[in-house]
Amino acid sequence: MILSTILLFLGDIGGGELLVVLTAVLLLFGTDKLPGLARSAGRGLRSFNDAKKEIQDELERSIKDIKKPD
Repeated sequence: MILSTILLFLGDIGGGELLVVLTAVLLLFGTDKLPGLARSAGRGLRSFNDAKKEIQDELERSIKDIKKPD
């Protein structure tokens, strides 16, 4: 479920296609660089989610300030 949500932009990808993509990534980057790439991707995703949360909080505060009667 989560993998299909993450890979939603790829459309209807099957197991065979996913295996080919993962094999190509392994051949391009090698086993030494894969953990570093995954770590970097995780940091980037965490940074994106933190920024998204900050914007949501700011919007919610703004909405509460607008709705607050004087």
